[in-house]
Amino acid sequence: MSEKALDFFEQINFELDKITYIIVFNACAELANNRAIKIGKTLLNKIPQYFRNDNIVLTSATHMLMKFGDIQSAQKLFQSIQKKDIISYGALMKGYVENQMFEKALDLIEQIKLNLNNVVYTIAFNACAELANDRAMKIGKKLLDELPQNLRNDNVILTSAMHMLIKFGDIQNAENLFQSIENKNIITYGTMMKGYVENQMSEKALDLFEQIELDLNNFAYTIVFNACAGLANDRAIKIGKTLLNKIPQNFQNDNVIWNSVIHMLMKFGDIQSAENVFQSIQRKDIITYGALMK
Repeated sequence: MSEKALDFFEQINFELDKITYIIVFNACAELANNRAIKIGKTLLNKIPQYFRNDNIVLTSATHMLMKFGDIQSAQKLFQSIQKKDIISYGALMKGYVENQMFEKALDLIEQIKLNLNNVVYTIAFNACAELANDRAMKIGKKLLDELPQNLRNDNVILTSAMHMLIKFGDIQNAENLFQSIENKNIITYGTMMKGYVENQMSEKALDLFEQIELDLNNFAYTIVFNACAGLANDRAIKIGKTLLNKIPQNFQNDNVIWNSVIHMLMKFGDIQSAENVFQSIQRKDIITYGALMK
């Protein structure tokens, strides 16, 4: 659809309004190919003076430049915004995280003198999780302690905070936070299970799996199969094979799930079943071959 938006834009022969600028910048950001980069940068250079103080237009342009990997231009544009709001900060922070510039994201969070919104909390927790160094731990735990009450029921924020604590190796506080979430969804469960697996606590991952009364997503299936592979004991074999037989039809072509299944069956020593699964995969990728070869 973004290509069609650019096709339509190139047919326009009249002066653009604010909404059109935002739509085109967002379409260019989504594509981030040569055509989009050319159109987006040309349009940005032609933006009329009366839109150069419009936060929404400039924030969408900042987001676009970050998607292009043009960090320097995005930073310059951000600095040109006279009255930065929390969405402006969030767009630049998100760009830093997406471009693996986590320290710069934390530099920015320390400059903000506005109330944070749910997006910025989530981005900050994700940046801290990626770094997991002393500075990140200090900033991340401080932000979590200061999280306002009206955001303490936001699953996206709390799940990103759990992920952060797990990356810090702070399983106890991650568990406490998990227990505090009233309406847990499958992503919440998946994040906690993944944390257990990453911290060599696969039995706990299976304990948690057995408590789930929700439909699993592809992420959760993969984690459970990986936990079973890591244990490869009687309990894990029973759970893994039972779950394998229950995979719904809509996941039958999901290579990530099936690659983890092959890995699990090989760990169980069930070579025949692993080979059968391998043969059933229509579009094998290099990881599929690697799972069987390994």
